[in-house]
This record gives sequence, structure tokens and C-alpha cells, in this order.
Amino acid sequence: MLIHGLYYEEHGSGRPLILSAGLGGSGNYWLPNVRALAASHRVILYDHRGTARSDRALPDTVTVEQMGDDILALIDGLRLEKATIIGHAAGAVAGLAAALKSPERIDRLVLVNGWSRPDPHFARCFDARLALLRNSGPRAYVEAQPIFLFPANWISEHHDQLAAETEGHLAHFAGAEAYEKRIAALRTFDIDARLHEISAPTLALAAEDDMLVPSNCSRRLAGGIRGAELAMMDWGGHGCNVTDPRTFERHVLEFLGS
Repeated sequence: MLIHGLYYEEHGSGRPLILSAGLGGSGNYWLPNVRALAASHRVILYDHRGTARSDRALPDTVTVEQMGDDILALIDGLRLEKATIIGHAAGAVAGLAAALKSPERIDRLVLVNGWSRPDPHFARCFDARLALLRNSGPRAYVEAQPIFLFPANWISEHHDQLAAETEGHLAHFAGAEAYEKRIAALRTFDIDARLHEISAPTLALAAEDDMLVPSNCSRRLAGGIRGAELAMMDWGGHGCNVTDPRTFERHVLEFLGS
């Protein structure tokens, strides 16, 4: 189904949860977690604008604030009074942007491996990924992606699965221009001085071994947002909800009171 050019789908019933994916933008990123979350909530997956099954057209300049506006457009289009946002990386900062613009529409925030200001380490990682895309093409970019997302042992143990998924990722690849624009938006996002304005109850959740976004970024979120909770997973990498879904879901559901 489409709302304002955004593909979405729903699972379960109860208080609404909007799940916002990271750089890749596909709602399918959350499939390992849907069953557990939908057991007690109305789960809404969506594809970010410019990616997957949503409208692929993007403006010349993309901002995180525009990504936040799309979350608010979903809330309005589904006629929700408010919703909880569970965002991963790019989805987390989009949730922050939405919460700053329309705090009355955000019930709670779960920020997974997110950040409040640019970090030199993830900027270095973005540069490496863009160099792969520009110089070696989409296949090299997609095949290298697990290195940034998952722990080495998990990659080794799931080699066949990841190899099988490569062709699907390539078939739905958003295109080099879309990634250039989305990365440019992410690397300039900075609301560090405004964290005290976030009023929604917030959980900052991170994996200690995330090699893309340093876990200290989540500590900074938790320290700057009034009353925020911090949950640290010992293991799981950037895609910790995929590598260790049960631990991830336990932290989230405990925070949501489910």
C-alpha cells in the first residue's frame, strides 16, 4: 500500500509502532523482528522515499528533516493520533527530526545505533562505501555491506545466506545517486545542541561492537535527552536486531512496557 508515495505494510494490532530502517531504507530490514513486536503492537513497516518500493524520485538535496517529514506523513495518512518510532541509524535520526518538529505526534522513541552529531568514524566508513560504489559499482558496494553491518563470526556463519541475498539487494538497489544524496544528509545531521528539546520517552539502544556507528554516539543521546534510557548489547554489530533479535526485542519490549 502507498501513502504520499511511501510503501508501507501493517502487522498485528495495538499501539502503533512505526519501524524506520537505516541507510538501505527497506522496511524488510525489520522482518526478523516483526513477529515478536506485532504480538502486542500494530507494527507499520515502510520503505524510505527514494528506496525499495516507495517513490524513487528525490529532490536535488535530501535532508534528514525530509526523512522525518515522511514519518509524520505516515502518521497523518494512517490517521494516528501519535505513534512510537523505532528507528535504526538513518531511521533513528529521522525519528529525532520528527520528534523535534511535531513532539505531540511521537509517543516514544527507540533509537538504535543512532547519533546526534557527525562522527569522524562513521564519516570514514561512508567515504569508503562511496568509494566502492563510485569506483567499483553496485555489486561491490552490496557485497561489502555486511562488513559494516555485522560481526565477523556472524558473517562467516551466515555466508551462504548473505550470498543468496546479494542478488535480491541488487535487484532493488536504489541507485548510486540516491545513496549519494542520503549519505550526504546523514553525515551533516547535527541536533546535538537541541537534544534537551526531545520530550518523548526515549530508549537509546546500541551494540558495543558496532563498527559503523560508535556506541558512544548512543551514550551521548542518552545523556542529552532528558530522562532517556540506555541499553547496551554486548554483541551484535550495527545490525544487532538481525544478528541477535531476541535480545534486541527484549530490550525494546521492556521499554515499551509489553
